[in-house]
Amino acid sequence: MPNWGGGKKCGVCQKAVYFAEEVQCEGSSFHKSCFLCMVCKKNLDSTTVAVHGEEIYCKSCYGKKYGPKGYGFGQGAGTLSTDRGESLGIKYEEGQPHRPTNPNASRMAQKVGGADGCPRCGQAVYAAEKVIGAGKSWHKSCFRCAKCGKSLESTTLADKDGEIYCK
Repeated sequence: MPNWGGGKKCGVCQKAVYFAEEVQCEGSSFHKSCFLCMVCKKNLDSTTVAVHGEEIYCKSCYGKKYGPKGYGFGQGAGTLSTDRGESLGIKYEEGQPHRPTNPNASRMAQKVGGADGCPRCGQAVYAAEKVIGAGKSWHKSCFRCAKCGKSLESTTLADKDGEIYCK
């Protein structure tokens, strides 16, 4: 098929890229529909692209393939991953498992007064998830009517025999 004097060639498909469909990245041109991560095929833009030679990746796949060992840990909320990158040809070496200094730390905290027990599920209730009602500490997810399951507020409940109900 002749190239009718069209634009530059796409870095992925090598077909002509015209101005209206062009995305530029580090001196190369791409069709908007070709500007995808080489591994996971997610759409990319100037804030999510990472370049390695002639290849384009999303930052996550780039980090897994070319980043330091342990990539993904400590990069902010929601980025922890158990993906070892084996699909990218990364070999994983099994190490010694981490053993906590005190294997009964949560039980110890309860004995020392680190957290109250939820009356509904019996688990520890910490400050970030605590709701107080009927004089007891509850998990937000457990603070529901015992009969209908409706979520309660401390002002809209009735308690009877250690359980909480809607008014």
